[in-house]
Amino acid sequence: MVADPSTPIQPELPLPFPELSGDVPLLPARMINEFAYCPRLAYLEWVQGEWQASGDTVEGKHVHRRVDQRKGDLPPADEAKDGERIHAKSITLSSNRLGLIARMDLIEGEGSEVSPVDYKRGKRPHVARGAYAPERIQLGVQALILEEHGYTVDEGWLYFSGSKERVKVAIDAELRAETVNAVNGLRGTALTGHIPPPLVDSPKCPRCSLVEICLPDEVSFLRKPEIAPRPLAIGLQEALPLCVQANRAHIGKDSETLKIRLDDESVQKVRLVDVSQLVIMGSASITTPALQELMKREIPVSWHSYGGWFVGHTVGTGHKNVELRTAQYKASFDERTCLRLARGLVNAKIRNGRTLLRRNWRGEETPDTLLQSMKEDAERATRARSLEELLGIEGAAAARFFGAFPQLIKQEADAKNFAFDFTKRNRRPPTDPVNALLSYAYAMLTRTWTVTLTAVGFDAYRGYYHQPRYGRPALALDMMEPFRPLIADSAVLMAINNAEVRPTDFVAVGGSVSLKQDGRRRFISRFERRLQQEVTHPLFGYKLSYRRLMELQARLLGRFLLEEIPDYPNFTTR
Repeated sequence: MVADPSTPIQPELPLPFPELSGDVPLLPARMINEFAYCPRLAYLEWVQGEWQASGDTVEGKHVHRRVDQRKGDLPPADEAKDGERIHAKSITLSSNRLGLIARMDLIEGEGSEVSPVDYKRGKRPHVARGAYAPERIQLGVQALILEEHGYTVDEGWLYFSGSKERVKVAIDAELRAETVNAVNGLRGTALTGHIPPPLVDSPKCPRCSLVEICLPDEVSFLRKPEIAPRPLAIGLQEALPLCVQANRAHIGKDSETLKIRLDDESVQKVRLVDVSQLVIMGSASITTPALQELMKREIPVSWHSYGGWFVGHTVGTGHKNVELRTAQYKASFDERTCLRLARGLVNAKIRNGRTLLRRNWRGEETPDTLLQSMKEDAERATRARSLEELLGIEGAAAARFFGAFPQLIKQEADAKNFAFDFTKRNRRPPTDPVNALLSYAYAMLTRTWTVTLTAVGFDAYRGYYHQPRYGRPALALDMMEPFRPLIADSAVLMAINNAEVRPTDFVAVGGSVSLKQDGRRRFISRFERRLQQEVTHPLFGYKLSYRRLMELQARLLGRFLLEEIPDYPNFTTR
């Protein structure tokens, strides 16, 4: 449609913002920068409270180490004397009328005429207007706040540490308009409660610190599978869980390390940077300073009984993503959504169990009939009309799976290996070594999923297939269903068949069989190695570890619940 030239043009009206009151938060200047760079990134950080450090963010923090130390004063504008030099570092100013706040690296000037100086990592870009829009807009926010405090601001500076150059930025009408539009854009986007769509095949994404959380290529692919996702740029994670299982162990903090003592003797020191989570088995104790330091560093502590039963976990203040938990709770009260998710989880569990049987079969006859029956079970799961019917289908498939499980266990001529005879699955208590290993592995997998879901922002105790009960992490039990064969059952088979766990590693008391301490230590090592093993994702085509895969699947569940993708893609292997 062509506009009539005689029709007057309606100018765009600015979005007025009433002066803040109560607990309405001020918009930080850095968030305005992020919004100009990528609206989705700003929403993830500001609204959903997501954050992930990267090499670039660590370098940026290093660049700011000098200007982050408060030095010099900024006198009130009406008290500034003509000719008086101003050189003030790390000054925080805000404006309730504008709804903005900024910590300014450096403010220079004379009297009431000042210029903000913003420090940036990297080299100066040779582009029009001296710098990219996000950096100029961040200076624009600082200028607006300074003017609100009575100062005159005609220019600002960007200092690039990589090339050690200053770039002058004019605070003109064009930049002011860009700044106001960005402020109003972020404010309006936050009020909508809907995350902006991801950038499509953008060169910004691979180096973004939140690419593992945002999943731009994965979300775009699951909406319209036209462009294959690029491999996730995952930073090297060398930190591993620290398991303490000695009952009399005492865990304390010693500078940058965790110090483990046993009977008043130091037995081990572990650097905090090498610990991804602390796993306490039995009645080991931990000091308050150590626990507080772990919470500050967002390192979870999980608690288990001496036999391995998962009791709970300790975290800091928790994840800030209220939107995700709201969507989780809302969906959990929708019977259709619960059934839809449960069907997919059970289908994937049966299919992965079928794959484990096919790959590890040691029987004399090929299991063609069994595999066909489990394939039919998986198909029936997708057509179940209720959770009760689905439970029946899952139970029948589990009976087939564990009925054939002995055919996966390596049998040696040595009679002592017959201690690994297995007839059926039993729990509470396990009555044979194989069942004891399976129960222990499932407890460890529950702990791993509970920690993963909590770190992503979920409430691990509200699920869809498993109904909530006191102290039961229902969502963790939901999400681990497809991973039982892939991680827990597989780790048990490898531990037995590779003789990493031996019959002498078990003790039978009162009809219950459990692992001894040395056997637990070796099995924990096997379980963790399984989590570190890489696998190719069947949808996205790139490799990642099972540990990283679990986080990816949790985030994809969040994208489904927040209605960003049409369905939750379960993981199945071939």
